[in-house]
Amino acid sequence: MPILSVRHVTTYRYRRPVAFGEHRLMFRPRDSYDQRLIETTLEIEPEPASLRWMFDVFGNCVAVASFDRRAETLRFVCGITLDHTPEHTPDFPLAPHATHYPFGYGAEDMPDLSRSIERQWPDPRHEVDAWARSFIPATGRIPTQELLADMTRSVRRNFTYTARSEKGVQDPLHTLRTKCGSCRDFAVLMMEGVRALGMAARFVSGYLYNPRNDRDRHVGGGSTHAWLQVYLPGAGWVEFDPTNGIVGNRDLIRVAVARDPRQAVPLHGSYFGLASDDLGMRVDVEVVELPESPPGQHPPEVPSVEPPLAAIR
Repeated sequence: MPILSVRHVTTYRYRRPVAFGEHRLMFRPRDSYDQRLIETTLEIEPEPASLRWMFDVFGNCVAVASFDRRAETLRFVCGITLDHTPEHTPDFPLAPHATHYPFGYGAEDMPDLSRSIERQWPDPRHEVDAWARSFIPATGRIPTQELLADMTRSVRRNFTYTARSEKGVQDPLHTLRTKCGSCRDFAVLMMEGVRALGMAARFVSGYLYNPRNDRDRHVGGGSTHAWLQVYLPGAGWVEFDPTNGIVGNRDLIRVAVARDPRQAVPLHGSYFGLASDDLGMRVDVEVVELPESPPGQHPPEVPSVEPPLAAIR
């Protein structure tokens, strides 16, 4: 179980001192059986007048910062240390009726899954539908794991990753036609493809661990990362990263999940000034593996009280 450390720095610069509106941030990873939060730190400059915490509708931890000072620079430095348990195999246990596609969800699950099955983007010519169904053999039956793994790895093989600084997500039809996009674009395309097949999917925002920034292993490091989860009976929510062809949680640090990517923006807020005052934003993310603890020692436990923090955007 490697110990991973994340340093996430976001800096906004302005031509003159400006006032800041409320800023909301999602940076605190979700504690789970496969990732245990050890420590978090947060520094904000200028220091916020107040910082409060809440859980959103998906159970993500959200910090809300308010400011009473003007400044030319707004900077958030987030530090995370966690115990990560990677799943090295794409094999996961499924309920007997879901081992092969097509399958259906039980009546008890449908009220909670229905919004995650709904398509979110128009597809008037059924192009995304056709792409998703191209992974199904003529017989119409295929192991569910194989279907989703093939779709995930096809994006990695046949699409070109491009880092985009623009806000928002590309239309999945644009991503499909150009075969080009960022990690969030690929995640949304595959979400729409999975939903076209009647399966529930949701968006995941977090971080990617890439030892030595090895582009032969992964792309998309150096910033926040995005992928998706698919709900599979017997296995629950399973991770799929089409940008890197990853099935399972290997090298993926989960921070926030949402039905729509707009609900999982790592940092957003506002300032009061002219549009020309904005000199841009810089994001730097570094994820490294820490040395193992000496025999007999264990990583410190997560504090049971809300950790003292000071900042994000």
